[in-house]
Amino acid sequence: MIKVIVTGAAGRMGGRIITLIHGDERMGLAGAVEQKGHQLTGTDVGAYLGLGETGVILEDDLAACIERADVVIDFSSHTASLENLRVAAEHGRAIVIGSTGFTPEEMEDAARIARGVRCVLAPNMSVGVNVMFKVLEDLAAILGDEYDVEIVEAHHNQKKDAPSGTAVKMAQIIAEALDRDIEKVGVYGRKGMVGARSRAEIGVHTVRAGDIVGEHTVLFGGMGERLEFTHRAHSRDNFARGALRAALWVVERDNGLYDMQDVLGLKG
Repeated sequence: MIKVIVTGAAGRMGGRIITLIHGDERMGLAGAVEQKGHQLTGTDVGAYLGLGETGVILEDDLAACIERADVVIDFSSHTASLENLRVAAEHGRAIVIGSTGFTPEEMEDAARIARGVRCVLAPNMSVGVNVMFKVLEDLAAILGDEYDVEIVEAHHNQKKDAPSGTAVKMAQIIAEALDRDIEKVGVYGRKGMVGARSRAEIGVHTVRAGDIVGEHTVLFGGMGERLEFTHRAHSRDNFARGALRAALWVVERDNGLYDMQDVLGLKG
């Protein structure tokens, strides 16, 4: 049985991951961690998740409990995740990171630290979304420059980063397939007299409303036709299940930085 510590354990994703671990005989919950000062610190995680007493108490220091685990699953924040990655590397523990909002500099730091630890870092753990990544890469290469590309993403009104990490990844994948630099061709929303759309630009648009779990639509618009590809998440469980799949996979790997394309065997 693989022993797991969940960080961001009192958040939406953390709670779903713990609940799924609770019902999975392949793994056991070895610890739960939140930011210092969290109001639930010292509480049995089962109490606030409705699971009954589990014997696992919410803590506020990953370094103090990481020796109990084989792998850490982290859905906290990009700054906290980077620190948790350092702790995992120092203690030789595998880690799965699903946080979003990393700056380019933070991603460089993560890649450097991950040389000495087994790490899966992905903006979206959903199997369906990662299959969509692969499809978008192939489709963009086939359609080429004759089709305009627009991405629209929608999430709940409490999501802090925009656009979503998934939309950013989609834009990067498509740009690379078209031999473009997303830093130069990305257009994030439009307003006013912006002029005619350039052939090279890739539009990315954000919606924040209600309790939307996550929706991403990629539109390829040509003359006389358009293709649209949409992924809708009905619940957070698909992300949580993907994270568990990544955790089971990464404990058997060599040190290095991986993503869900590696986990699902979609590369190559």
